[in-house]
Amino acid sequence: MWQKIKNIYHFFRAFAAACFFRFPAEKLIVIGVTGTDGKTTTVNLIYEILKNAGRKVSIITSVNAVIGKKVYETGFHVTTPDPWDIQKYLRKMVDAGSDFAVLEVTSHGLDQNRVAFCNFQIGVVTNITHEHLNYHKTWQNYFLAKAKLLKGVKFSIINVDDNKSYGLLKKHASGKVIAYGIKNKADLTLTDFPFKLKILGDFNYYNALAAACVGQALRIKGEVIKKALEEFKGLSGRMETVYEGQDFSVIVDFAHTPNALEQALKTLRSLTNGKLIAVFGSAGLRDIDKRELMGEISGKLADYTVITDEDPRTEDPKKIAQAIAKGCKKAEGKEGKTFFIVNDRGKAIRFAVQKLAKRDDIVGIFGKGHERSMCYGKTEYPWSDQDEARKALKEFVK
Repeated sequence: MWQKIKNIYHFFRAFAAACFFRFPAEKLIVIGVTGTDGKTTTVNLIYEILKNAGRKVSIITSVNAVIGKKVYETGFHVTTPDPWDIQKYLRKMVDAGSDFAVLEVTSHGLDQNRVAFCNFQIGVVTNITHEHLNYHKTWQNYFLAKAKLLKGVKFSIINVDDNKSYGLLKKHASGKVIAYGIKNKADLTLTDFPFKLKILGDFNYYNALAAACVGQALRIKGEVIKKALEEFKGLSGRMETVYEGQDFSVIVDFAHTPNALEQALKTLRSLTNGKLIAVFGSAGLRDIDKRELMGEISGKLADYTVITDEDPRTEDPKKIAQAIAKGCKKAEGKEGKTFFIVNDRGKAIRFAVQKLAKRDDIVGIFGKGHERSMCYGKTEYPWSDQDEARKALKEFVK
């Protein structure tokens, strides 16, 4: 009941904001990107395609808002801002001369009507796996929230290889449905549109194909799309390498869902000649069920798992760690597989790079990525996985 009241409140707040800022979305071609994983990368790939095509484009992502030549911070742990801020950013885009707006949209933002009056013309869904069930309660509710993005759009772009959601999304989609994929027959595949990415991870080919579909829907030439994709250098905290002269690799990635962690570990496993070491935790007051799943995934794919804190908020970090450890134990019995609990994240990173890592190993630090704070209780403290990794590596190299 309370959530319904909150959603109505956000709807009227969005309407008031749209009125105050003179309905800026009506003067833009608005593209929305949602999904469990890959949203930020896909938004930025679309941005690069449009920019390379000479189009005037601005974006809002979980990292920041880029409007014209200005960059704005969008807040802590927030993907879809407050309705007032969204309309304010859209007005800034219009005033900056943008013709296109690309927005990263969460299930929360869609369910709570935070993106009402954005008038999406193109909707992209990357995938729908396991996340935010603490809020949505069931996968079906989570799916329905994501599917709202495709209502009333001119183009619905969906992943044919995301078996659980594809058929259902197709039923909810509006306008022209464009399917992309790698394994199954689709409107756009790597076979008929081949390209080579600089960024790590086979999963990024899905993000790139989704972005390419947007480019094609907007009638951008294939060679322009391909050039933008192949020149894209990646984002902070997305398969980002940290190097301070060590003889092993350290990668920082935002993977914080079971699917994202699995794909990231599979990618790193294919690249290492040594052992694979995973460092991660799970956020407090968020999807509880994913904790054990992530532990089991890491237990199967990583040689060593270091369980640590990741925004525990008001929950007991030790209980969160034990839930992850329960999943790791399911993978016990396989030679060389083991896990450790080091709640202090700084100490956990040092333990991984200074005690566990050897020549040719890969250390993957997951869950925080680009974020620059850690939440304990109700307080945000400055934090950076990259900075902590660099400090630990400099000490190790010396």
